[in-house]
Amino acid sequence: MYNTAFVGRERELAKLNNMYSSPKQSVALIYGRRRVGKSELIKQSIQNYDRDAVYYECKQTTEQNNVNSLSMLISEKFSLPPLGFPDMEKLLEFVFHQSCDKKIILVLDEYPYLQKTTTGLDSILQSLIDRYMNQSQMKLILCGSFVETMKNLLLRHNPLYGRVSLVLNLKPMNYLESSRFYPSFSHEDKVRLYSVFGGIPYYNSLIDKEMSVKENIMELLTLPGARLEDEVSMYLNAELSKITNANEVFEALTKGFSRFSDILSQSHIANSPTLVKVLEKLMHMDMVEKEAPINDANNKKKAGYYISDNMSRFYYKYIFRYASQRRIMNPEIFYERYIEKDFEQSYVPDRFEDICKQFLILKNQQGDMPEPFEAIGKYYYDLPKEHKNGEFDVVTKDDRGYAFYEAKFRNAPITASMIEQEIRQVNDTGLYCYQYGFFSKSGYEEFTRPDVSKYTLDDLYFE
Repeated sequence: MYNTAFVGRERELAKLNNMYSSPKQSVALIYGRRRVGKSELIKQSIQNYDRDAVYYECKQTTEQNNVNSLSMLISEKFSLPPLGFPDMEKLLEFVFHQSCDKKIILVLDEYPYLQKTTTGLDSILQSLIDRYMNQSQMKLILCGSFVETMKNLLLRHNPLYGRVSLVLNLKPMNYLESSRFYPSFSHEDKVRLYSVFGGIPYYNSLIDKEMSVKENIMELLTLPGARLEDEVSMYLNAELSKITNANEVFEALTKGFSRFSDILSQSHIANSPTLVKVLEKLMHMDMVEKEAPINDANNKKKAGYYISDNMSRFYYKYIFRYASQRRIMNPEIFYERYIEKDFEQSYVPDRFEDICKQFLILKNQQGDMPEPFEAIGKYYYDLPKEHKNGEFDVVTKDDRGYAFYEAKFRNAPITASMIEQEIRQVNDTGLYCYQYGFFSKSGYEEFTRPDVSKYTLDDLYFE
């Protein structure tokens, strides 16, 4: 049974509600990657204003076809006789004029489609916004999935520059918000589900509470014809002119190569400028992130690239890599041979670390950390004499110094000797911390030390 209820986005809903409540003309820009929940957010926000709201999903068709469809919608919404307009400019002018007498919420979803077919649409809107500024009660929402196209509307050279009063860049949900899509699962299964489906509301809404984690993964991703099996490649194809280069990057990243030079040497991408463009595009798409060590943030050579989208990480690690085997094998045997063990012993523990990092950021934002930290991330160490270098993945920096965190998604409790050994290993690298934190799936053996904080899954899922 799927979760069809609207989940989360309380801050964004509050901002939209404030805009609707204002008597003044307002323009909002909402953008973000596909499936992140933009349309559902807007539909949820206008529920209380249904009498005044016109929601139109722009189509990849001619200007006149869009004009006819939108005018029909407006006629029905405001109980008017059938309306006919020669072009989009005349139609929009009519709506703005109507908004002088009553509040109208006009949503143009997938705005880039309409922009492409209507010559000078940005300028048309700019002219209407300026002309009706002091008399209109229009609430205009422009929404779109093509992130670069939408961001360009905010640039100085665009006619709409300075006319947008609310900008919402909708990002994937964090692990805690995402867990509200599957509340009946155990905490450790919530970790597993987030590790695969991440923070994309659409993916999470498809999780069936009557099935196990494995059954959900198979049903949605690994079975032939699974509902989401082509989701990652479809998203890439829609945004990139050359998906081959993106595939090369993802393959290198899933093998553990994160430095720019290593990605270049491991892939078949022609040159550095091409790789730079691909990585920048993937970062704009919220699929890859760039992270530098917090103790050497300006060192470009030590910065690494990592897959930030969990679905993409799972897809390239298991489905893309083993596509030939998946095509000819029994689905259950394929899962057991290529996914099951690695998923539990390597994949989920790695994603658990990211969840713990998100938890620390949430607590820091809420003012619940004993010492508010100003940076969180990887800490790089280099020991030339020992011919050793490496990184600690979760370290925070605040006014008192550094705090080190270790996450263990394992079946046995963390023991006192494990904690002591971990602290010794940290100190041996020259990183001296005033505080150490541990996250454990399976709890702890009895152990107390004033400079050690111990977190469990109950702490992580604190709602």
